[in-house]
Amino acid sequence: MLSGAALGEGWGSMAEKGGNVCLSLRHVGVSFGSGKKLFRAVDDVSFDIYRGEILGLAGESGSGKTTLGRAIVRLCPISAGSIIFENRKISGELTGEHRRELIRKIQMIFQDPMASLNERAKVDYIISEGLRNVCRNLPEAERRRLVEKAMRDVGLRPEFADRFPHEFSGGQRQRIGIARSLIMKPSLIIADEAVSALDVSVRAQVLNLLTSLQRRDGLTCLFIAHDLSVMRAISDRIAVIRRGRLVELAKTARLFACPLHPYTRALLSAVPVPDPVRACGKRVLPYDPACHDYSHDRPVWSEIEPGHYVYGNQKELAVYRRML
Repeated sequence: MLSGAALGEGWGSMAEKGGNVCLSLRHVGVSFGSGKKLFRAVDDVSFDIYRGEILGLAGESGSGKTTLGRAIVRLCPISAGSIIFENRKISGELTGEHRRELIRKIQMIFQDPMASLNERAKVDYIISEGLRNVCRNLPEAERRRLVEKAMRDVGLRPEFADRFPHEFSGGQRQRIGIARSLIMKPSLIIADEAVSALDVSVRAQVLNLLTSLQRRDGLTCLFIAHDLSVMRAISDRIAVIRRGRLVELAKTARLFACPLHPYTRALLSAVPVPDPVRACGKRVLPYDPACHDYSHDRPVWSEIEPGHYVYGNQKELAVYRRML
């Protein structure tokens, strides 16, 4: 499933239990700068994503979610560890053929739709650019059919294909980015705040689309978001990250029913409640890093119960066990 400070210590992976691993991260670190200006955006992160699974990665702004996603698609070089996709290492130097294969198999939906779209290109070209590069012998009629299907899947009219990105709203531009990723029929999608710019009705449409693709085609997805209410509706498991380090991982229902780490509890307490009466009595729990004393008792990654992992020292783990 996932490892942290003590990879493989005291727990068995889903691969050992029959899970089919699509992507594995092992002790991955991403750093910027050097010397006194060294900043570790991602610190010793390890987890597995299994075929047909949607794994949610939750955390506040600046926690390292986007950096981790960009590292998987090789937009950010990693400074430590390794990334393995379909039993082949994809971090470090790769052959040209392997890079082209990864471009098709791993797609990313970016957080900022305006910055990730070519303003000088029409939507038809933007969505099909990957097909043009990978399937160079694709007939023009088939290419247009695939573009129209991708646009309909995300709620865009096919006649919009001849427009430029600046003619669309923010939510429509995000849907263009989603269509550009889906048209490649990837094995893995990194969705970085894929629905944050969408209206509520369109957001539900896109979430339903990803869920249907998961059920129909076995879509595998790393769903990055800060909105846990959205993540609850789509994720099979949720990993919580803080300051570049994973602090808790569990199945979605279990994480909401029994959050253990103080940071996880703080995130869940901030989720809006769609009930005015309950909202009046809602109490937001602040998170204070000073609650951890790791000066002598160092934290480890431990399985508190089957499939539920948390980061803490021995004193904290004893408290978490009593909370179950």
